[in-house]
Amino acid sequence: MRSISPSDHSVAIVGAGLIGRLLALLLTERGHPVTLFDRDPIDSGRAAAWTGAGMLAPWAELESADRGVFELGLRSLALWPALADKLGRQAIDYHDGGSLLVAHRGDQAEYRRCLAQLRARLPAGQRDNLHTLDKAGLQTLEPELSANFNEALWLPGEAWLDGQRLLARLGELLQQRGVEWKPETPVDAVLPHTVRAGTQAFHCDTAMDCRGIGAREAFQDLRAVRGEVLWLEAPEVQLTRPVRLLHPRYRLYLVPRRDNLFVLGATQIESSDSGPLTVRSALELLSAAYSLHPGFAEARVVHSDANLRPALDDNLPRITAESGLIRINGLFRHGFLLAPLVASEALSLVETGHASISA
Repeated sequence: MRSISPSDHSVAIVGAGLIGRLLALLLTERGHPVTLFDRDPIDSGRAAAWTGAGMLAPWAELESADRGVFELGLRSLALWPALADKLGRQAIDYHDGGSLLVAHRGDQAEYRRCLAQLRARLPAGQRDNLHTLDKAGLQTLEPELSANFNEALWLPGEAWLDGQRLLARLGELLQQRGVEWKPETPVDAVLPHTVRAGTQAFHCDTAMDCRGIGAREAFQDLRAVRGEVLWLEAPEVQLTRPVRLLHPRYRLYLVPRRDNLFVLGATQIESSDSGPLTVRSALELLSAAYSLHPGFAEARVVHSDANLRPALDDNLPRITAESGLIRINGLFRHGFLLAPLVASEALSLVETGHASISA
């Protein structure tokens, strides 16, 4: 396929979650007229990114994720600093101070197993990105953890951001750039060159399906994976980077936000139930948080949420393409990490017909 003239090539994007918004931004920067459809309002919704913790963590994910996720994650992580500068690091609360993995004394076997697994799976040139800390090293990096833990694994290359602030910033920029946004517009079908919503058909040069779980009819192996989070306000806790607590039954993650807030999550349930947080999950999360830092005893639970992440059989993202139609799905729990790479690959498909991660 020969390269096209952006000003002559209109694009309709269905789904204004993270991928839809980021792709719309890249396309408008290239001069493409973009129309963005979404079932939700502009400033809120049920896209998975509104719930996610915003971790950019390819090394930590390698313990349980496919090697392909790690390799794609490294490529995408390299794109994040420039993107964060473009969007405004403060505006999206972007940080790159690395993350920590810790385990209680009774779970040291799990810690050793995780460390050995990461070292075995990492290419030789990447093993320098694993730093084991003793109690003194942990005291220097995160003093408030050293009271409960004698060692930790530090992954200095990892980063994190505030997903809600990111979606809001993208929404702000897209409206400033004149994207034709159609919020609260349920779409019935995404077809080559066409988007159908109710009795109306919208025509374009390329339609792009970014609906996540809403695109079940287009991906036979698409499944929902439920995730649950709590937002805690904890003025007595001073942690400056994400922390993962290893446990034989679950993985807790704690991600700092502004104003003494922390996003706490762990559960990964193979379920399409999008109902509220369960009692069992809340008890496990809160108990683990208190075991991580006693300051969480007086924390306030200011928000809880549960949402569905779209995953495919191989847990890898997939881009499919035919004339006039591109579908993107399967970002699973790696959406924030992989978004810049997936969006840039989809842009390449629009303009040249080629992408390295399409299927």
